[in-house]
Amino acid sequence: MASKASKRTRMSASERREQLIDVARRLFAQKGFEGTSIEEIASRAKVSKPVVYEHFGGKEGLYAVIVDRELTAISSTITASLRSSDSPSIILERAALALLTYIEDSPDGFRLLSSSTDRAARTYSTLLADVAIQVSGLLASQFSDHGIDPRTAPLYAQMLVGIVSSPAWWWLENRAMSKEEAAAHMVNLAWNGLRAMEPRPELRDGGSER
Repeated sequence: MASKASKRTRMSASERREQLIDVARRLFAQKGFEGTSIEEIASRAKVSKPVVYEHFGGKEGLYAVIVDRELTAISSTITASLRSSDSPSIILERAALALLTYIEDSPDGFRLLSSSTDRAARTYSTLLADVAIQVSGLLASQFSDHGIDPRTAPLYAQMLVGIVSSPAWWWLENRAMSKEEAAAHMVNLAWNGLRAMEPRPELRDGGSER
């Protein structure tokens, strides 16, 4: 009778590479870069350490591949939602839903990118800054049409991105509502607040110190 080892299907190089990426993504998301070792990645993948080095050159190389892949996925998803001639409210809805869909499809990837204690956080912050620039361009034209100073668009863009990105982490850990419901609540706050904006807002107490 053939042994179990002899019955195993040998992975191709590309299949092994994908397996290592999947295993490492989970570990990096759970433990961070510093808390994850090549030994543990190899053990979870049931390969020897040299196999990991052969494919990626080391932990840094493997981590870089994963971060780049996740960043490309989330960036293309959100950017595509912003390229539209629809109304700003519809664009905002699509952007919020796009982010939550990415989180739903790749929760470990989002944990890795958005970890405040990991080096990937800098990459995620850069992504959000790029998104804010795109949103700012959309808002500037709308502001001009409604008598609002378009120079304030970058500030409002940052606030809008925050309204969508900050609750995303909460939704990842609290799935009491669907992604569609969560996106609708995000847009409810952002859009209904923007709709009645004053052209020249002022603090009600004049900003005096108490």
